[in-house]
Amino acid sequence: MSDNIEKGLDNLSKTREKIEVFSEILDGLTSTQDKKKLLWKEIYENAITDRINASMLFDDAWKNMSDGSAGHATMGGVMTKYLERMCKSNEQILRLAELIAKAEEESAKIDPDDIFSEIQG
Repeated sequence: MSDNIEKGLDNLSKTREKIEVFSEILDGLTSTQDKKKLLWKEIYENAITDRINASMLFDDAWKNMSDGSAGHATMGGVMTKYLERMCKSNEQILRLAELIAKAEEESAKIDPDDIFSEIQG
């Protein structure tokens, strides 16, 4: 039992670190609205939490699954759902990465009208 608590606390600490790093990435996007950044951060936090929770449940089911085909028959469907949840979380994180990359590209674009305005002062 204490191993599970320690593992849970370790996962919580790692999750906070990941969210902090993600927040720093979002803070670097100067042209993105704060509301959008907040939403992206919440989506990321939920995806990470979902993935960790599904992983813990999967591990628990794996440990409790009895040997043989009977264990696979009873726990296989449940374990599949946990794997699907982890996959969905990964897809959400990948989609966020795409959105952030797009936002970074847009902020890096040089607008010729802005340059012309600066030159004319």
